[in-house]
Amino acid sequence: MPAGYSFFQRASRAFNDYPHLPKVLVLFTVSGGGLAAVCHTAFADAGQDDIKKKKVVVLGTGWAGTSFLKNLKDPSYSVQVVSPRNYFAFTPLLPSVTCGTVEARSIVEPIRNIVKKKKFDVDFKEAECYKIDTVNKKVHCKTTQQNHLGGGIEEFTVDYDYLVIAMGARANTFNTPGVVENAHFLKEVEDAQRIRRTVIDCFERASLPSISEEERKRILHFVVVGGGPAGVEFAAELHDFVKEDLAKLYPALKQYVKITLLEAGDNILNMFDKRITAFAEEKFARDGIQLKTGSMVVKVTDRDISTKERSSGQTVSIPYGMCVWATGIGTRPVIMDFMKQIGQTNRRVLATDEWLRVEGCNEIYALGDCATINQRSVMEDIAIIFSKADKNNSGTLRVDDFKEVIHDICERYPQVDLYLKKKQLKNFNALLKNSEDDTEINIEKFKKLLAEVDSQMKNLPATAQVAAQQGSYLADCFNRMKICEANPEGPLRFRGTGRHRFHPFRYRHLGQFAPLGGEQTAAQLPGDWVSIGHSTQWLWYSVYASKLVSWRTRVLVVSDWVRRSTFGRDSSRI
Repeated sequence: MPAGYSFFQRASRAFNDYPHLPKVLVLFTVSGGGLAAVCHTAFADAGQDDIKKKKVVVLGTGWAGTSFLKNLKDPSYSVQVVSPRNYFAFTPLLPSVTCGTVEARSIVEPIRNIVKKKKFDVDFKEAECYKIDTVNKKVHCKTTQQNHLGGGIEEFTVDYDYLVIAMGARANTFNTPGVVENAHFLKEVEDAQRIRRTVIDCFERASLPSISEEERKRILHFVVVGGGPAGVEFAAELHDFVKEDLAKLYPALKQYVKITLLEAGDNILNMFDKRITAFAEEKFARDGIQLKTGSMVVKVTDRDISTKERSSGQTVSIPYGMCVWATGIGTRPVIMDFMKQIGQTNRRVLATDEWLRVEGCNEIYALGDCATINQRSVMEDIAIIFSKADKNNSGTLRVDDFKEVIHDICERYPQVDLYLKKKQLKNFNALLKNSEDDTEINIEKFKKLLAEVDSQMKNLPATAQVAAQQGSYLADCFNRMKICEANPEGPLRFRGTGRHRFHPFRYRHLGQFAPLGGEQTAAQLPGDWVSIGHSTQWLWYSVYASKLVSWRTRVLVVSDWVRRSTFGRDSSRI
């Protein structure tokens, strides 16, 4: 028996007895008629913990993606983040950036600063996802760095076990000719910086002695398209910038400045309370901001905007110097391609269930502006709901028979609660007892009672508040994935057996602000509480400062506010 055989036997036995130890590769070579053992440590199991970790890929560093990353605590995941921006931007302050009230760098936080605080590794790649492969569970990406770095565009793929799509949306042009080429958008930090430079360019060009008076009026005509919160706030910020700062620097030009707000609907801020809408329109009239409602933009050139007036049906041409397009959001091309791939071709955005899973893709989640929750209809499941309560299969039920499923019905179908509030009913029992004969209820009477419930189904607004809450909710689900798989905590599965793993996502509206300039802000808070004026502006300052993502950005933004009130806004073209 060779001398090395007994050594090999002992080594093999040790490997079997202590499987957790690093494996040793033993090579036997012939040396001088004998066997020499050369040992190399292979560490075959050194990465065993990494192999066990589920790969979570997050696409996007906006409100939804960043909220998910900040709240994810379970170290059993291997997280990779892919985004063309290596920072998070506090987008509600973008209108302030356009006029120098707040500096651009004050509202951004590098994403690496956020993820370095995690107790587990988070890998970030500055790249753009251009394709999602659901069959092979891969995300195809390409770099977005400038070509002057050399080497051209790099492409790579990232594997995933769970995919979180939080890519946001792009500006919606409604396919209006000339918008992309001639208008400014207000979606990104770069957009706000471009607007700021263009405003200064307009004033500098208008101050040239060779410019005619008519041309000067055109150059200093600023047109804002869209009467939503972004458009209204920008118009108010621009008015304050001109009145408080630029009028002092360009005194000969202030008589030529004109700000026009175009809105296709009947009113601006139509998602707010009517009292806020009325106050905003009155204030704009006092400030000299021209408001044109019922004006739909049909074409934009480099010098004119063509609008179709609903009142007269005529097309009007409006000369302008700068146009800001703030008319809502549209779907990104990669999301549209993904929707075609999974059979959601007839939708505007990705459809998810109440747990933010993309319909038809169990391991893919979508949140924020790129997705919407496709809430199930009560009438669609009415027979199944009734059968769950009818345990004896009698075909009729008393009010008490619904006790075990009432909570699950209200949790699974949030429109039920909204309907009860609208009808001023205390609870679901009160709805059932509202029938003419409350002793027994059959399926037809049950359908009749709930026939109008689905009228309360509403899509969530595409706001930062919704996206942040969705990111936090999904992170909490991931943190408790193992616990809830063993002990489901969600409502009953009406179309199956058992319970759902998690409670469905529920949006909690915390209120909304509309800064109107002149240190006045309108706020609509829960409970139909409306506040307008200077005191609300201080509430706006407090809330926004507290919502900033880090102490660094809080200090920077507050210092910018103090600087602006002390020294005014900076008019340098940088």
